[in-house]
Amino acid sequence: MLKSRLITVLILIPLVIAALFWLPPLCFTMTIIVICMLAAWEWGQLAGMASRQQRIWLSVLCGLLLVAMLFTLPPYQRAVHLPQVATSLWASLAWWITALLLVLSYPASAFLWHHSRPLRLLFGILTLIPFFWGMMALRQYHYDSDQHAGSWWLLFVMFLVWGADSGAYMFGRLFGKHKLAPKVSPGKTWEGFFGGLVSSALLAWLFASLVPLSVSAGTLIVCAVLATLASVLGDLTESMFKREAGIKDSSNLIPGHGGVLDRIDSLTAAVPVFACLLLLVFRTL
Repeated sequence: MLKSRLITVLILIPLVIAALFWLPPLCFTMTIIVICMLAAWEWGQLAGMASRQQRIWLSVLCGLLLVAMLFTLPPYQRAVHLPQVATSLWASLAWWITALLLVLSYPASAFLWHHSRPLRLLFGILTLIPFFWGMMALRQYHYDSDQHAGSWWLLFVMFLVWGADSGAYMFGRLFGKHKLAPKVSPGKTWEGFFGGLVSSALLAWLFASLVPLSVSAGTLIVCAVLATLASVLGDLTESMFKREAGIKDSSNLIPGHGGVLDRIDSLTAAVPVFACLLLLVFRTL
C-alpha cells in the first residue's frame, strides 16, 4: 500500500505542477471541469445514489452546469469581479461555516440531512462549484501582465494543503494521543492537527521567501492560516459524509489513494476560501 501511494505521489505532483504552468487557459479549464465531473460521480455515492447510471448522469450534469456558467462570461474572462465568480466564492464561505457547524455537532447534525438526497446533492454543489471558480479566479490572477502569477498562487495553496496533510500524518503517527474529532474521523489527533499547522506554516514561509507573491505579509498570513484551517475542515467534512454513507474511500480511481474526492477534499475548501479572502475580502487584485 505504501509503495503504491509513493509511486502515485511521484507521478501526480509533477503532473499537477506541469498543468499549472504549461497548460493554456482553455486546456486548464477543461482539465478542472473533468476533475469536478469525476468528483461529482463520486459524490453521488455520498448522496445515496447506488445506481452507477444515476451517478454518471450526475457527473454529466455537473459538467454541463460548469460549461453553461462559462458561456455566461465574456470570452477568456474568469476575473473575480464577475458576479458568477464572486457569488460562488462568497457562497463557499457560507457553506464551509455551515459545514463546520455540521462537523462539530455530528452525529446529531446527521438527523438534518442523512435522509435527504436533495440536501446532500446541494452540499456537493456548494463544494464543487466554488472549488472550480476558485481555481479559475486564482489561475486568472494578473494573467494579462504575467501568465504565471496565478499558477504561483495555486501552487502556494497546494503547498499549504500538502504541508498540513503530511505534517498531520507524521506528527499524528509519532505523538498522536488526543482525538481531534473521534465521531467523524477517529484517526485524526490534535497533535497531528497542530503538527500540520506548523508544517504548513514552514512551507508557506519557505515558498513566500523564494517566490515573489506581491502581497503584504499580514494579508498572506491571514489567508494562509484560514485556508489551512479550511483544508482540515474539508477533509473532516468528506469523512463525515463517507461515514454516513458507510464507505471508506470515495472510489478506487487513484491506486493507493482512493478516489478523486479523497485527494481534493482539502483543496475543495482551501482553494475557494483562499481565493475569496485574497481577491474579495482583501481585494488583492
